[in-house]
Amino acid sequence: MKKFSSCIYSCNVIHKRFKPKKHFFKYKTFSLMIDLKELKDLEKKVNFFSYNKFNILSFYDVDHGGRDGKNLLDWVKKKLKKSKIDINDGKIKLLCYPRFFGYVFNPLSIFYCFNKKGRLKAILYEVKNTFNEQHTYIFKINKPSYLAKHSCKKKFYVSPFIKMKTFYNFRLSNPGKNLNVLIKQSDMSGILLIASQSGKKIQLNSQNLLYQFLKNPFMSFKVIMAIHFEAARLWIKGVKVVVHKIKKNDTLSLEN
Repeated sequence: MKKFSSCIYSCNVIHKRFKPKKHFFKYKTFSLMIDLKELKDLEKKVNFFSYNKFNILSFYDVDHGGRDGKNLLDWVKKKLKKSKIDINDGKIKLLCYPRFFGYVFNPLSIFYCFNKKGRLKAILYEVKNTFNEQHTYIFKINKPSYLAKHSCKKKFYVSPFIKMKTFYNFRLSNPGKNLNVLIKQSDMSGILLIASQSGKKIQLNSQNLLYQFLKNPFMSFKVIMAIHFEAARLWIKGVKVVVHKIKKNDTLSLEN
């Protein structure tokens, strides 16, 4: 079988909250790192995986980007061009969860945008909440580095227990044998929350994907259930809920 640029990462996800109440949880997942140019080939070569069609595991363009079902690769290229980021037809990879039996919830999906020489040129952090809203933070990478660091003001409501007036610090490594993503959220008086995803690279083929599926047969449902379960625990601890007005449209911001 053809060896793909796309791969699997077997991961641990950790959330650690520092205030107003301490809170911690950890769970195992697996993510796909999909080279968006390979989606049609992945459908042909990887059993029980489909592109824009129902299957045990699947990937749909409508779950990301403009969420209108149009080609996702074209959407990313347009946003990069509008942001004056030139990758010269290099690879665009997306770290995300696949659909399980037609359902998925991705709290965070990350687009890694490389130039033809394989240098990381841009990162798009695509954040979703449980109200079906989405915001994408775009960062240009000016200097080659193994570790990319970004910071910005929070522009999108995520947790019902954290106010909007906070700041993000993103830190991630260039994905290879290992995957490392760290997000630190702070307010004016210190760190509120640290979230991380770390994983080991696994070749993407039918056998390995089946193994990951059997290890995590209800992963999409586990993710959304875990979010609500942990929210209930915070509420029981007495953490106040922040009132939220639902946005009509998904948003996007180019950050420094």
